[in-house]
Amino acid sequence: MGRLRAGFLLAGFISSAMVLMPVQALALKMNWPLAKRLPNIYHRFLCKLVGIRVVTRGEPHKGGACLIAANHTSWLDIPIMASLQPSSFVAKSEVAGWPFFGTLARLQQTVFVERERRTRTAESRNEIHARIAGGDRLILFPEGTSSDGNRVLNFKSALMSVAQLTIVNGEEDREDDLVVQPVSVAYVKLHGLPMGRQFRPFFAWYGDMELFPHLWEAFSLGPIDVMVEYHKPVTIREIGNRKALAMYCEESCRAGLIRAINGRFDEEPEAIAAGTVEMPPRLAAAL
Repeated sequence: MGRLRAGFLLAGFISSAMVLMPVQALALKMNWPLAKRLPNIYHRFLCKLVGIRVVTRGEPHKGGACLIAANHTSWLDIPIMASLQPSSFVAKSEVAGWPFFGTLARLQQTVFVERERRTRTAESRNEIHARIAGGDRLILFPEGTSSDGNRVLNFKSALMSVAQLTIVNGEEDREDDLVVQPVSVAYVKLHGLPMGRQFRPFFAWYGDMELFPHLWEAFSLGPIDVMVEYHKPVTIREIGNRKALAMYCEESCRAGLIRAINGRFDEEPEAIAAGTVEMPPRLAAAL
């Protein structure tokens, strides 16, 4: 049954993408509003097809331009996050050259960055800023790679420098600080039961795993539940500098992952805002 399920889901995934890809390409070329909505619709369909039930906690920022900083476990993070609201992603430049998935990424208007070349950081930062200023909601994975789903890796601060730039509010003709919101993604249940450490890596895509064999394995295992938690949005002015901002996002995502994995949903996230609560020692030391 596992192989039958995997074959059905893989066929549905590829065929549905092939049908919608030319539609999305035309929508982008003609600059139709559909180009923003179609990926969101498709990813909601994909989550239902694969059997991903997404549960959310907290509220996404609604007060203007925002950069989302999320922990990264799997390629499944893409449909999960994109199913919740229209959004695009920041990805390493190598993704653009991947067969099939590179095309999907381009059609979703992904910003490709060369993480290994620091000389290109400013250029990437400016492109991210321009996209956010233009009204796009971008999702950044500051770990720079994916984990096994049981932990959060250290967040890199280089692209967090985009938060040092302001966003012009056209309606009121003023400059606003760019808001950054940490979002944690945790894979918590398999067939309705707690997933456990031993099963979570089957859905994580990391290291030197081949993508299509991993797809087949994940599709064969069955429906899963994922917890997405929106944490307190902040600005770099509140936090102090980009390294402290990266650390704040990292610790928020780590706390959210631990809460979700352990089922401790009664524990509210710490409010880490300058002047309101005591900051964790690691974050305070970075300021």
